[in-house]
Amino acid sequence: MGPEPVDFCREIETYLCRKNDGHLIRVTGPSFELVSGWAAQGIPLKVACEGIDRYFERYYRKGPRRRPVKIDFCDADVRDVFDEWKKAVGLSRAALSEPRPEGGAGLSGPPDKSRGPSLPAHLERVVLKLTAARANGKLGDAFDAIIDRVSAELETARATAGGVRGDARQALLARLSALDDELIQGARSALSDADLAALSRDAADELGSFRDRMTADAFARARDGALSRLVRERFGLPTMTFV
Repeated sequence: MGPEPVDFCREIETYLCRKNDGHLIRVTGPSFELVSGWAAQGIPLKVACEGIDRYFERYYRKGPRRRPVKIDFCDADVRDVFDEWKKAVGLSRAALSEPRPEGGAGLSGPPDKSRGPSLPAHLERVVLKLTAARANGKLGDAFDAIIDRVSAELETARATAGGVRGDARQALLARLSALDDELIQGARSALSDADLAALSRDAADELGSFRDRMTADAFARARDGALSRLVRERFGLPTMTFV
């Protein structure tokens, strides 16, 4: 089970206060209803905080701040991060043992018809983030061979991605998925048993709101997806899979 709405709202209020440099903006009235809705949908606290971070990052880029941020301004970013989290862990209505109540907020929502980045642009970002992951030094020398191999294959793919069509494109997408698996498995092996166990507990906690409506197999798959996301986050690794 997830946290109670009151506790969830209190945690969000505390986090927002820190982001606002100690200026307290109360989560009450309509704001309380908004944040309670996040809790009711099962949005993990960490995911909500990531959405808040995303709003603040964009706010900072606009220049010096002039007034504290209200939680309502962060709603779209929180929902965007939640959608990304559901996709990353493989959580959808089909993974649940019971449907959402009619009229309630669905897990998957309407299909996203917006166009994402092109394959060449995706590969460009992957290479840049992979380079940054190596520079941060968290992976250690033992992981350099994997990064070198992945980077070389990505550079080759990037050189031809714009013109890849049909079966060749599908083969490239499959290769990117395989490379992504290899990268995550390598990162997992770089963790100590204690760190991996801690991340596994965090992954299970993130899914707490959905646990009772998932079969054991579905929960195991979602937990593995959540764990991979946390490992990726720990090391600053890109998502190479392209859909």
